[in-house]
Amino acid sequence: MSTNNPSLAMQRISKLVDENSFMEIGSLVTARSTDFNLAGAKTPSDGVITGHGLVNGSLVFVYSQDASVLNGTIGEMHAKKIANIYDMAMKMGAPVIGLIDCGGIRLQESVDALEAFGQIYAKQVEAVGLVPQFCGIFGNCGGGLSVVPALCDFAFIENKGKMFINSPDAVAGNRVEKCDTACATFQAEENGCIDMVGSEDEIIASMRELITMLPLNCESDVYTDDCEDDLNRACQNLNAADPRYTLSEISDSNVFFETKAGYAKDMVTGFIKLNGMTVGAIANAPKENGEVVLTAKGCEKAAEFVNFCDAFSIPVLTLTNVNGFCNCKCAEKKLAKALATYTYALSSATCPKVNLITGQAFGSAYAIMNSKSLGADLVYAWADAKVGMMDSSMAAKIMYPNADAEELKAKASEYDNLQSNIMSAAARGYVDLVMDSVDTRKYLVAAFEMLYTKCV
Repeated sequence: MSTNNPSLAMQRISKLVDENSFMEIGSLVTARSTDFNLAGAKTPSDGVITGHGLVNGSLVFVYSQDASVLNGTIGEMHAKKIANIYDMAMKMGAPVIGLIDCGGIRLQESVDALEAFGQIYAKQVEAVGLVPQFCGIFGNCGGGLSVVPALCDFAFIENKGKMFINSPDAVAGNRVEKCDTACATFQAEENGCIDMVGSEDEIIASMRELITMLPLNCESDVYTDDCEDDLNRACQNLNAADPRYTLSEISDSNVFFETKAGYAKDMVTGFIKLNGMTVGAIANAPKENGEVVLTAKGCEKAAEFVNFCDAFSIPVLTLTNVNGFCNCKCAEKKLAKALATYTYALSSATCPKVNLITGQAFGSAYAIMNSKSLGADLVYAWADAKVGMMDSSMAAKIMYPNADAEELKAKASEYDNLQSNIMSAAARGYVDLVMDSVDTRKYLVAAFEMLYTKCV
Protein backbone atom coordinates (compact mmCIF):
# COMPACT_ATOMS: atom_id res chain seq x y z
CA MET A 1 0.00 0.00 0.00
CA SER A 2 1.41 3.38 -0.94
CA THR A 3 2.33 5.55 1.99
CA ASN A 4 1.90 8.62 -0.24
CA ASN A 5 -1.82 8.01 -0.55
CA PRO A 6 -2.98 6.06 2.50
CA SER A 7 -6.49 4.62 2.50
CA LEU A 8 -9.17 5.86 4.89
CA ALA A 9 -8.58 2.70 6.90
CA MET A 10 -4.91 3.59 7.41
CA GLN A 11 -5.72 7.25 8.06
CA ARG A 12 -8.00 6.23 10.91
CA ILE A 13 -5.29 4.05 12.42
CA SER A 14 -2.82 6.93 12.18
CA LYS A 15 -5.21 9.19 14.09
CA LEU A 16 -5.84 6.54 16.73
CA VAL A 17 -2.32 5.45 17.67
CA ASP A 18 0.69 7.47 18.77
CA GLU A 19 2.71 8.95 15.93
CA ASN A 20 4.89 6.45 14.04
CA SER A 21 3.97 3.62 16.44
CA PHE A 22 1.85 1.43 14.14
CA MET A 23 3.36 -1.79 12.84
CA GLU A 24 1.27 -3.63 10.26
CA ILE A 25 0.87 -7.41 10.39
CA GLY A 26 -0.23 -9.48 7.39
CA SER A 27 0.13 -6.69 4.84
CA LEU A 28 0.85 -9.21 2.04
CA VAL A 29 -2.28 -11.31 2.62
CA THR A 30 -4.73 -11.37 -0.28
CA ALA A 31 -8.03 -13.16 -1.01
CA ARG A 32 -7.65 -16.90 -1.62
CA SER A 33 -10.90 -17.61 -3.45
CA THR A 34 -11.03 -17.61 -7.26
CA ASP A 35 -14.79 -18.08 -7.66
CA PHE A 36 -16.90 -15.63 -9.72
CA ASN A 37 -13.86 -14.02 -11.34
CA LEU A 38 -12.42 -12.98 -7.98
CA ALA A 39 -8.99 -14.11 -9.16
CA GLY A 40 -8.66 -10.99 -11.27
CA ALA A 41 -9.53 -8.61 -8.47
CA LYS A 42 -6.82 -6.80 -6.56
CA THR A 43 -7.31 -7.36 -2.86
CA PRO A 44 -4.42 -5.70 -0.98
CA SER A 45 -4.45 -6.82 2.68
CA ASP A 46 -7.76 -8.53 1.78
CA GLY A 47 -9.66 -5.42 2.78
CA VAL A 48 -8.49 -5.09 6.38
CA ILE A 49 -5.36 -3.53 7.85
CA THR A 50 -4.18 -5.24 11.03
CA GLY A 51 -1.32 -4.57 13.40
CA HIS A 52 -0.25 -3.09 16.71
CA GLY A 53 0.63 0.35 18.00
CA LEU A 54 0.64 2.55 21.07
CA VAL A 55 -2.05 4.73 22.63
CA ASN A 56 -0.47 7.14 25.07
CA GLY A 57 2.41 4.72 25.35
CA SER A 58 0.32 1.57 25.95
CA LEU A 59 0.23 -1.37 23.55
CA VAL A 60 -2.96 -1.92 21.56
CA PHE A 61 -3.93 -4.19 18.66
CA VAL A 62 -5.95 -2.70 15.82
CA TYR A 63 -7.87 -3.83 12.75
CA SER A 64 -9.31 -1.31 10.31
CA GLN A 65 -11.54 -2.34 7.41
CA ASP A 66 -10.78 -0.83 4.00
CA ALA A 67 -13.95 -0.07 2.03
CA SER A 68 -11.88 0.62 -1.09
CA VAL A 69 -11.06 -3.10 -1.37
CA LEU A 70 -14.09 -5.18 -2.41
CA ASN A 71 -16.26 -2.74 -0.44
CA GLY A 72 -14.59 -3.86 2.80
CA THR A 73 -16.42 -7.18 2.67
CA ILE A 74 -15.35 -9.99 4.99
CA GLY A 75 -13.79 -12.98 3.30
CA GLU A 76 -11.87 -15.98 4.59
CA MET A 77 -8.44 -14.35 4.89
CA HIS A 78 -9.92 -11.03 6.03
CA ALA A 79 -11.55 -12.75 9.01
CA LYS A 80 -8.48 -14.85 9.77
CA LYS A 81 -6.38 -11.69 10.02
CA ILE A 82 -8.77 -10.29 12.62
CA ALA A 83 -8.79 -13.57 14.53
CA ASN A 84 -4.98 -13.54 14.53
CA ILE A 85 -4.96 -10.04 16.03
CA TYR A 86 -7.22 -11.28 18.84
CA ASP A 87 -4.88 -14.20 19.55
CA MET A 88 -1.92 -11.86 19.82
CA ALA A 89 -3.80 -9.38 22.00
CA MET A 90 -4.80 -12.08 24.48
CA LYS A 91 -1.22 -13.36 24.66
CA MET A 92 0.20 -9.88 25.22
CA GLY A 93 -2.60 -8.66 27.47
CA ALA A 94 -3.48 -5.64 25.34
CA PRO A 95 -6.81 -4.10 24.20
CA VAL A 96 -8.30 -4.78 20.77
CA ILE A 97 -9.73 -1.93 18.69
CA GLY A 98 -11.85 -2.56 15.60
CA LEU A 99 -12.55 0.21 13.07
CA ILE A 100 -15.50 -0.96 10.99
CA ASP A 101 -16.42 0.13 7.45
CA CYS A 102 -17.82 -2.97 5.82
CA GLY A 103 -20.11 -4.13 3.04
CA GLY A 104 -20.92 -7.40 4.80
CA ILE A 105 -19.86 -10.97 4.13
CA ARG A 106 -18.18 -11.56 0.74
CA LEU A 107 -20.68 -13.45 -1.42
CA GLN A 108 -18.02 -14.84 -3.75
CA GLU A 109 -16.48 -16.84 -0.90
CA SER A 110 -19.75 -18.20 0.53
CA VAL A 111 -19.22 -20.91 3.18
CA ASP A 112 -15.49 -20.14 3.53
CA ALA A 113 -16.37 -16.58 4.49
CA LEU A 114 -19.09 -17.74 6.86
CA GLU A 115 -16.74 -20.19 8.58
CA ALA A 116 -14.09 -17.52 9.03
CA PHE A 117 -16.69 -14.98 10.18
CA GLY A 118 -17.69 -17.32 12.99
CA GLN A 119 -14.06 -17.30 14.11
CA ILE A 120 -14.32 -13.57 14.80
CA TYR A 121 -17.29 -14.15 17.11
CA ALA A 122 -15.44 -16.97 18.87
CA LYS A 123 -12.33 -14.85 19.44
CA GLN A 124 -14.41 -11.97 20.78
CA VAL A 125 -16.12 -14.26 23.26
CA GLU A 126 -12.77 -15.75 24.27
CA ALA A 127 -11.41 -12.26 24.95
CA VAL A 128 -14.34 -11.14 27.14
CA GLY A 129 -13.03 -10.28 30.60
CA LEU A 130 -9.40 -10.77 29.52
CA VAL A 131 -8.71 -7.61 27.49
CA PRO A 132 -10.96 -4.60 26.80
CA GLN A 133 -12.56 -4.57 23.36
CA PHE A 134 -13.40 -1.35 21.51
CA CYS A 135 -15.22 -0.76 18.24
CA GLY A 136 -15.73 2.29 16.05
CA ILE A 137 -18.28 2.26 13.21
CA PHE A 138 -17.37 4.64 10.38
CA GLY A 139 -19.41 3.24 7.51
CA ASN A 140 -21.80 0.31 7.24
CA CYS A 141 -22.12 -2.35 9.92
CA GLY A 142 -25.00 -4.56 8.87
CA GLY A 143 -26.42 -8.04 9.30
CA GLY A 144 -24.33 -10.46 11.33
CA LEU A 145 -21.51 -7.92 11.56
CA SER A 146 -23.62 -5.85 13.98
CA VAL A 147 -22.97 -8.58 16.56
CA VAL A 148 -19.30 -7.52 16.58
CA PRO A 149 -19.84 -4.10 18.23
CA ALA A 150 -22.46 -5.67 20.49
CA LEU A 151 -19.85 -8.16 21.74
CA CYS A 152 -17.35 -5.36 22.34
CA ASP A 153 -17.15 -3.68 25.72
CA PHE A 154 -17.42 -0.20 24.17
CA ALA A 155 -18.76 0.85 20.78
CA PHE A 156 -18.76 4.22 19.02
CA ILE A 157 -20.49 5.28 15.81
CA GLU A 158 -19.73 8.12 13.42
CA ASN A 159 -22.59 10.54 12.70
CA LYS A 160 -23.17 9.11 9.23
CA GLY A 161 -22.43 5.52 10.20
CA LYS A 162 -25.05 2.78 9.79
CA MET A 163 -25.68 -0.17 12.10
CA PHE A 164 -28.48 -2.66 11.50
CA ILE A 165 -29.51 -6.29 11.51
CA ASN A 166 -32.14 -5.69 8.83
CA SER A 167 -32.01 -2.58 6.66
CA PRO A 168 -34.85 -0.13 7.43
CA ASP A 169 -36.71 -0.84 4.18
CA ALA A 170 -36.63 -4.58 4.93
CA VAL A 171 -38.47 -4.10 8.23
CA ALA A 172 -42.19 -4.83 7.81
CA GLY A 173 -44.27 -1.66 7.93
CA ASN A 174 -41.27 0.65 7.86
CA ARG A 175 -39.49 2.78 5.31
CA VAL A 176 -36.23 4.64 5.80
CA GLU A 177 -38.11 7.93 5.33
CA LYS A 178 -40.45 6.95 8.17
CA CYS A 179 -37.85 5.75 10.63
CA ASP A 180 -34.19 5.18 9.77
CA THR A 181 -33.54 2.30 12.17
CA ALA A 182 -29.98 2.04 10.90
CA CYS A 183 -28.96 5.62 11.67
CA ALA A 184 -26.50 6.47 14.42
CA THR A 185 -28.92 8.29 16.73
CA PHE A 186 -31.56 5.53 16.61
CA GLN A 187 -28.99 2.86 17.40
CA ALA A 188 -27.42 4.91 20.20
CA GLU A 189 -30.78 5.44 21.89
CA GLU A 190 -32.31 2.02 21.30
CA ASN A 191 -29.85 -0.87 20.96
CA GLY A 192 -27.92 -0.52 24.22
CA CYS A 193 -24.39 -1.02 22.92
CA ILE A 194 -23.40 2.40 21.53
CA ASP A 195 -21.41 4.63 23.89
CA MET A 196 -21.13 7.74 21.76
CA VAL A 197 -22.16 9.33 18.46
CA GLY A 198 -19.84 11.93 16.95
CA SER A 199 -17.53 12.92 14.14
CA GLU A 200 -14.65 10.66 13.18
CA ASP A 201 -12.15 12.83 15.06
CA GLU A 202 -14.38 13.05 18.14
CA ILE A 203 -14.81 9.29 18.26
CA ILE A 204 -11.11 8.56 17.90
CA ALA A 205 -10.25 11.13 20.59
CA SER A 206 -12.82 9.57 22.94
CA MET A 207 -11.51 6.07 22.27
CA ARG A 208 -7.98 7.23 23.14
CA GLU A 209 -9.26 8.85 26.35
CA LEU A 210 -11.16 5.76 27.45
CA ILE A 211 -8.32 3.37 26.59
CA THR A 212 -6.02 5.48 28.76
CA MET A 213 -8.44 5.31 31.70
CA LEU A 214 -8.86 1.53 31.71
CA PRO A 215 -6.59 -1.34 32.74
CA LEU A 216 -4.91 -2.97 29.72
CA ASN A 217 -6.02 -6.44 30.79
CA CYS A 218 -7.69 -8.31 33.65
CA GLU A 219 -4.44 -8.41 35.65
CA SER A 220 -3.40 -4.76 35.21
CA ASP A 221 -3.58 -2.13 37.92
CA VAL A 222 -6.51 0.26 38.24
CA TYR A 223 -4.10 3.07 39.10
CA THR A 224 -3.85 4.33 35.53
CA ASP A 225 -2.75 7.91 36.21
CA ASP A 226 -1.07 10.26 38.66
CA CYS A 227 -3.31 12.61 40.63
CA GLU A 228 -2.49 16.30 40.71
CA ASP A 229 -5.84 17.26 42.26
CA ASP A 230 -6.39 18.01 45.96
CA LEU A 231 -7.60 14.80 47.62
CA ASN A 232 -9.51 16.84 50.22
CA ARG A 233 -11.02 19.28 47.74
CA ALA A 234 -14.42 20.55 48.82
CA CYS A 235 -17.26 19.83 46.37
CA GLN A 236 -19.83 22.61 46.27
CA ASN A 237 -23.42 22.60 45.03
CA LEU A 238 -23.77 18.83 44.67
CA ASN A 239 -27.36 17.61 44.38
CA ALA A 240 -29.03 14.25 43.94
CA ALA A 241 -30.91 15.29 40.80
CA ASP A 242 -27.74 15.87 38.75
CA PRO A 243 -25.53 12.79 39.10
CA ARG A 244 -23.45 13.62 36.05
CA TYR A 245 -22.38 16.90 37.63
CA THR A 246 -21.76 15.18 40.96
CA LEU A 247 -19.54 12.52 39.39
CA SER A 248 -17.60 15.10 37.42
CA GLU A 249 -17.15 17.30 40.49
CA ILE A 250 -15.80 14.56 42.78
CA SER A 251 -13.42 13.10 40.17
CA ASP A 252 -9.75 14.01 39.76
CA SER A 253 -9.55 17.14 37.59
CA ASN A 254 -13.33 16.76 37.00
CA VAL A 255 -12.86 13.84 34.59
CA PHE A 256 -16.03 11.82 33.96
CA PHE A 257 -16.34 9.54 30.93
CA GLU A 258 -19.97 8.56 30.47
CA THR A 259 -20.77 5.26 28.74
CA LYS A 260 -23.94 4.39 26.81
CA ALA A 261 -24.91 8.04 27.25
CA GLY A 262 -27.87 7.99 24.85
CA TYR A 263 -29.41 4.76 26.16
CA ALA A 264 -31.55 4.43 29.32
CA LYS A 265 -30.74 7.92 30.54
CA ASP A 266 -32.39 7.21 33.91
CA MET A 267 -29.31 5.12 34.79
CA VAL A 268 -25.96 6.85 34.42
CA THR A 269 -22.81 4.75 33.97
CA GLY A 270 -19.22 5.80 33.38
CA PHE A 271 -15.72 6.16 34.77
CA ILE A 272 -14.19 8.66 37.19
CA LYS A 273 -10.75 8.99 38.76
CA LEU A 274 -10.04 9.10 42.49
CA ASN A 275 -6.39 9.72 43.39
CA GLY A 276 -5.39 8.26 40.02
CA MET A 277 -7.53 5.13 40.47
CA THR A 278 -10.14 4.36 37.84
CA VAL A 279 -13.57 3.82 39.42
CA GLY A 280 -16.72 2.65 37.65
CA ALA A 281 -19.73 4.78 38.60
CA ILE A 282 -23.46 4.02 38.46
CA ALA A 283 -26.11 6.57 39.40
CA ASN A 284 -29.87 7.00 39.31
CA ALA A 285 -31.07 10.00 37.31
CA PRO A 286 -34.55 11.55 37.13
CA LYS A 287 -36.65 10.72 34.07
CA GLU A 288 -38.17 13.50 31.97
CA ASN A 289 -41.28 13.48 34.18
CA GLY A 290 -39.15 13.84 37.33
CA GLU A 291 -39.56 10.23 38.53
CA VAL A 292 -36.47 8.55 39.95
CA VAL A 293 -37.20 4.86 39.41
CA LEU A 294 -35.55 1.67 38.21
CA THR A 295 -36.38 0.71 34.62
CA ALA A 296 -35.68 -2.49 32.68
CA LYS A 297 -33.31 -0.80 30.23
CA GLY A 298 -31.52 1.01 33.05
CA CYS A 299 -30.98 -2.19 35.02
CA GLU A 300 -29.69 -4.06 31.96
CA LYS A 301 -27.29 -1.21 31.22
CA ALA A 302 -26.02 -1.13 34.81
CA ALA A 303 -25.68 -4.92 35.05
CA GLU A 304 -23.50 -5.06 31.93
CA PHE A 305 -21.37 -2.24 33.30
CA VAL A 306 -20.89 -3.97 36.67
CA ASN A 307 -19.87 -7.20 34.93
CA PHE A 308 -17.19 -5.34 32.98
CA CYS A 309 -15.85 -3.61 36.09
CA ASP A 310 -15.78 -6.85 38.06
CA ALA A 311 -13.92 -8.69 35.29
CA PHE A 312 -11.16 -6.08 35.34
CA SER A 313 -11.21 -5.52 39.14
CA ILE A 314 -12.35 -1.93 38.71
CA PRO A 315 -13.99 -0.61 41.91
CA VAL A 316 -17.68 0.31 41.67
CA LEU A 317 -19.32 3.39 43.14
CA THR A 318 -23.11 3.73 43.16
CA LEU A 319 -24.93 7.01 43.74
CA THR A 320 -28.35 5.98 45.01
CA ASN A 321 -31.42 8.18 44.64
CA VAL A 322 -34.43 5.97 43.89
CA ASN A 323 -37.95 5.65 45.22
CA GLY A 324 -39.42 2.70 43.35
CA PHE A 325 -39.88 0.87 40.07
CA CYS A 326 -41.13 2.03 36.70
CA ASN A 327 -44.90 1.63 36.65
CA CYS A 328 -46.33 0.86 33.21
CA LYS A 329 -47.54 -2.06 31.11
CA CYS A 330 -44.32 -2.17 29.10
CA ALA A 331 -42.22 -2.35 32.27
CA GLU A 332 -44.18 -5.35 33.53
CA LYS A 333 -42.98 -7.37 30.55
CA LYS A 334 -39.25 -7.08 31.29
CA LEU A 335 -38.62 -5.38 34.61
CA ALA A 336 -38.52 -8.39 36.95
CA LYS A 337 -35.93 -10.17 34.81
CA ALA A 338 -33.87 -7.00 34.41
CA LEU A 339 -33.96 -6.37 38.16
CA ALA A 340 -32.79 -9.93 38.78
CA THR A 341 -29.95 -9.52 36.27
CA TYR A 342 -28.75 -6.32 37.93
CA THR A 343 -29.14 -7.78 41.43
CA TYR A 344 -27.10 -10.83 40.45
CA ALA A 345 -24.37 -8.71 38.88
CA LEU A 346 -23.94 -6.46 41.91
CA SER A 347 -24.27 -9.16 44.54
CA SER A 348 -21.83 -11.54 42.84
CA ALA A 349 -19.22 -8.88 41.99
CA THR A 350 -16.08 -9.24 44.11
CA CYS A 351 -14.52 -5.90 43.19
CA PRO A 352 -14.60 -3.09 45.82
CA LYS A 353 -18.14 -1.67 46.12
CA VAL A 354 -19.16 1.60 47.76
CA ASN A 355 -22.67 3.02 47.86
CA LEU A 356 -23.39 6.71 48.43
CA ILE A 357 -27.02 7.61 49.17
CA THR A 358 -27.54 11.09 47.77
CA GLY A 359 -31.31 11.43 47.97
CA GLN A 360 -34.21 9.05 48.55
CA ALA A 361 -33.53 5.36 49.03
CA PHE A 362 -36.92 3.71 49.33
CA GLY A 363 -38.18 0.13 49.22
CA SER A 364 -36.70 -2.86 47.48
CA ALA A 365 -35.47 -0.53 44.72
CA TYR A 366 -32.94 0.74 47.27
CA ALA A 367 -31.98 -2.78 48.31
CA ILE A 368 -31.09 -3.52 44.68
CA MET A 369 -28.98 -0.34 44.35
CA ASN A 370 -25.89 -1.75 46.11
CA SER A 371 -27.25 -1.78 49.67
CA LYS A 372 -25.32 -3.21 52.61
CA SER A 373 -27.49 -6.34 52.49
CA LEU A 374 -26.55 -6.91 48.84
CA GLY A 375 -22.83 -6.86 49.65
CA ALA A 376 -21.66 -3.23 49.55
CA ASP A 377 -18.37 -2.90 51.42
CA LEU A 378 -19.24 0.60 52.61
CA VAL A 379 -22.47 2.61 52.55
CA TYR A 380 -22.22 6.37 52.94
CA ALA A 381 -25.01 8.96 52.88
CA TRP A 382 -25.46 12.69 52.65
CA ALA A 383 -26.95 14.28 55.74
CA ASP A 384 -30.27 15.11 54.05
CA ALA A 385 -30.76 11.65 52.51
CA LYS A 386 -33.67 9.42 53.42
CA VAL A 387 -33.78 5.63 53.74
CA GLY A 388 -36.95 3.64 54.32
CA MET A 389 -39.79 1.61 52.91
CA MET A 390 -41.48 4.46 51.07
CA ASP A 391 -42.31 8.14 51.09
CA SER A 392 -43.70 9.09 54.51
CA SER A 393 -46.94 10.62 53.12
CA MET A 394 -47.77 7.44 51.22
CA ALA A 395 -46.91 5.29 54.24
CA ALA A 396 -49.22 7.34 56.46
CA LYS A 397 -52.12 6.95 54.03
CA ILE A 398 -51.66 3.18 53.97
CA MET A 399 -51.34 2.79 57.75
CA TYR A 400 -54.15 5.26 58.60
CA PRO A 401 -56.69 5.04 55.74
CA ASN A 402 -59.47 6.77 57.69
CA ALA A 403 -57.42 9.66 59.09
CA ASP A 404 -58.14 13.25 58.14
CA ALA A 405 -55.61 15.53 56.46
CA GLU A 406 -54.25 16.99 59.70
CA GLU A 407 -53.70 13.58 61.30
CA LEU A 408 -52.12 12.23 58.11
CA LYS A 409 -49.66 15.12 58.11
CA ALA A 410 -48.73 14.45 61.72
CA LYS A 411 -48.34 10.71 61.16
CA ALA A 412 -46.26 11.33 58.02
CA SER A 413 -43.95 13.56 60.00
CA GLU A 414 -43.66 10.95 62.74
CA TYR A 415 -42.94 8.20 60.19
CA ASP A 416 -40.35 10.40 58.51
CA ASN A 417 -38.51 10.99 61.77
CA LEU A 418 -38.67 7.40 62.98
CA GLN A 419 -38.37 5.29 59.83
CA SER A 420 -36.99 7.41 56.96
CA ASN A 421 -34.43 9.36 58.91
CA ILE A 422 -30.90 8.54 57.75
CA MET A 423 -29.73 8.38 61.36
CA SER A 424 -32.18 5.55 62.00
CA ALA A 425 -30.54 3.46 59.28
CA ALA A 426 -27.08 4.40 60.57
CA ALA A 427 -28.01 3.36 64.11
CA ARG A 428 -28.85 -0.10 62.80
CA GLY A 429 -25.55 -0.41 60.92
CA TYR A 430 -27.05 -0.12 57.46
CA VAL A 431 -25.16 3.13 56.81
CA ASP A 432 -21.50 3.45 57.78
CA LEU A 433 -21.07 7.22 57.58
CA VAL A 434 -23.31 10.28 57.30
CA MET A 435 -21.50 13.23 55.71
CA ASP A 436 -22.02 16.71 54.36
CA SER A 437 -22.05 16.60 50.57
CA VAL A 438 -19.15 19.06 50.44
CA ASP A 439 -16.87 16.35 51.90
CA THR A 440 -17.84 13.66 49.38
CA ARG A 441 -14.57 13.51 47.46
CA LYS A 442 -12.45 13.29 50.60
CA TYR A 443 -14.35 10.34 52.04
CA LEU A 444 -14.66 8.43 48.76
CA VAL A 445 -10.93 8.73 48.06
CA ALA A 446 -10.21 7.31 51.53
CA ALA A 447 -12.77 4.53 51.07
CA PHE A 448 -11.36 3.22 47.81
CA GLU A 449 -7.78 3.57 49.05
CA MET A 450 -8.69 1.30 51.96
CA LEU A 451 -10.48 -1.18 49.67
CA TYR A 452 -7.66 -1.36 47.13
CA THR A 453 -6.29 -4.59 48.61
CA LYS A 454 -9.71 -6.26 48.89
CA CYS A 455 -9.47 -9.94 48.01
CA VAL A 456 -12.39 -12.37 47.92
